[in-house]
Amino acid sequence: MGKIILRLDRVMADRKISLKELSEKVGVSNVNLSKMKTGKISAIRFSTLEAICEALDCQPGDILEYDNSAENEE
Repeated sequence: MGKIILRLDRVMADRKISLKELSEKVGVSNVNLSKMKTGKISAIRFSTLEAICEALDCQPGDILEYDNSAENEE
């Protein structure tokens, strides 16, 4: 089975926005955004994803990536 990889750190770097600044724009705590940035979450609300996409002027596909390499190895 593949897995979803979060690329929030890459998009934030491309947009030159800090965790604190994104947290303020999105209304999500630094701790929760940090977990998203490092991929240590198992779920994300659509409302949070929408707010992040609006703040970063990006699409969900810029932040989320599906890796099926584990499936191909079997």
